[in-house]
Amino acid sequence: MGSPVVLGIESSCDETGAGLVRDGRLLGQALASSMDEHARFGGVVPEIAARAHVHALTPVVGAALADAGLRAGDIGAVAVTTGPGLSGALQVGLAGAKGLAYALGVPLYGVHHLAGHVAADTLEHGPLPDPCVVLIVSGGHTSLLLVRDLARDPIVHLGDTLDDAAGECFDKVARVFGLPYPGGPAIDRTAREGDPRAVPFPRPLTAGPPGSRFTFSFSGLKTAAARWAESHHAAGRPLPLADGAASLQEAVADVLTRKAVAACTEHGVSTLVVVGGVAANSRVRSLAQERCAAAGIRLRVPPLRLCTDNGAMIAAVGDLLVRAGAEPAPLEVSVDPSAPLEYAALHPVAGERVLRQTLRPAGHRSNSASVLAPSAAEGS
Repeated sequence: MGSPVVLGIESSCDETGAGLVRDGRLLGQALASSMDEHARFGGVVPEIAARAHVHALTPVVGAALADAGLRAGDIGAVAVTTGPGLSGALQVGLAGAKGLAYALGVPLYGVHHLAGHVAADTLEHGPLPDPCVVLIVSGGHTSLLLVRDLARDPIVHLGDTLDDAAGECFDKVARVFGLPYPGGPAIDRTAREGDPRAVPFPRPLTAGPPGSRFTFSFSGLKTAAARWAESHHAAGRPLPLADGAASLQEAVADVLTRKAVAACTEHGVSTLVVVGGVAANSRVRSLAQERCAAAGIRLRVPPLRLCTDNGAMIAAVGDLLVRAGAEPAPLEVSVDPSAPLEYAALHPVAGERVLRQTLRPAGHRSNSASVLAPSAAEGS
């Protein structure tokens, strides 16, 4: 008899996703987004997102089952995002997942949202090579990881962002440019008509001490782009929007792909996996392909439908955990909105989580989304 069907539930930000996976194969999925409700605010409003999840969760799970041609009774395990992300949004997904798991009498697994992005690629290209370098780029996160067995081994961070993530940079600059939210897709569309060499935007941390070789910083790039736009407005000159968007996009793609390929070379890894919402960016994909081909590195990037937040990626992690014989989550499992990525499974318990956050080093930065620092993706 094969592995059980795993239902995955994702609700970390503004998308309610459900997916069904068995033995590494995607059987069906469905997605609902509250993006339009947030657009007028220029970022995700946590309370609106949580209410949207309440309304969407049951219909989305039903739609995923229908897409797979399955019934609720066919579900053998439930996986759910337990962090990071918006606290209220995560709570809705976890409550729904607990209810389903209890009613069906099946095990429940908590999943780290970013591990879901990593696992999304397995639904298209099969098992991850051991080891591989993974570049996660989204609205809230930019990280370079060394990944071995995703279900069993700790995830090694080669570098993370010191401040703004790549997607956050796109969102904030798009606002200054007068482009709509979310900024990433708007920048990508606008850049098609521009010259990527028109504006010499900086490439942050491309040269620095060994300790920051794979560290990212996009705050300075964001500021440089904002000042460029403001100088045109102050002088009464029309803003060459396409050139600005193309140059910004080129700077982001250059930094991301340069560091990712260098990480593969330094660690003797022959496969680079690029995941997350910003992996949908056309220039990031094309430049990664160019540089990987030149360095003899195999590039894996999920299809566009699996780059942004979705339930299939959470089901994919749940499926890996089930097949690895991992322990299910305890009954008192909670959420951790600022959980660091250490393992694919994430089973925080409220008291233990508070203690861990108390002991976390000063200066730890949460990348969960907030309306004060809006981003297109999530805790994505």
